[in-house]
Amino acid sequence: MKSITINGSQRESVGKKATKALRNAGQVPCVVYGGDKAIHFSAEVLAFKNLVYTPDVHTVVIALEDGTKIDAILQDIQFHPVTDNILHIDFYQIFDDKEVSMEIPVRITGSSPGVRNGGVLRVVNRSLRVKAVPKNLPDFLNADISEMKIGDIMTVSDLMGDNFIILNEAKRVVCQIRTSRVAVEDEVDEEGEEGETEGEEGAEGEAAEAKTEE
Repeated sequence: MKSITINGSQRESVGKKATKALRNAGQVPCVVYGGDKAIHFSAEVLAFKNLVYTPDVHTVVIALEDGTKIDAILQDIQFHPVTDNILHIDFYQIFDDKEVSMEIPVRITGSSPGVRNGGVLRVVNRSLRVKAVPKNLPDFLNADISEMKIGDIMTVSDLMGDNFIILNEAKRVVCQIRTSRVAVEDEVDEEGEEGETEGEEGAEGEAAEAKTEE
C-alpha cells in the first residue's frame, strides 16, 4: 500500500484554547494512539489533501520536528458540520509485525456481457474491512465483472486473497448484474415492429397478384 508523509509539530497543550488557536492558524490538531502513549501533534490543513479528499487509502508516516517518524493509519476524522473544515484527526500507530484492519475500497474492472446485453450493474458495497500486516494491505480489492451475466452476483468470498483476510461476511453481496425491464421491452417492441412490416409486405404482394389475374 502506498504511503503519505505528514510533517507535523508535537504539541504540549491540548486544551480547548490551544486547539482553537491551532485551527485559527490553519493547523489541524491530531493524536496518534496505539503506541506506548498517545502522541499529540498538529499539521497544516493542506498536508491532509491527498489523504482525506481521495477515494484511495494510504498508510501514513508522521514526521515530527524532532526527527521522530511514526507509521500509522487514519482512524477517525471530524469535520465542522457547516463548513466541512477538518476539526480533528485520530491516527492509529502500526507495526510491521502486527496485523491491522482498514476499510479498503472495491474497484470494479472489466466489461460485463450482462451489462452489454442490457443489464444494470449495481454496486452494493464500495469498501470492505480488510485485516493484514501493513505490507500486505492492498490498495484496493479488484472486482472483475468480465464474466458476469444478467442475474449473476459477486460476493465477498470472490475477493478473498492469500495475504489478507476480509472481515465482512463471505456471503455479503459486493455487486450484481440486474435485469433491465426497459431493455427487454425495447427488444419486444422491435420484434413487433418487424412483424408488422412483414405483414404489410405480404398484404401488398397478395393485392398485386390479384390485380394481375384480373
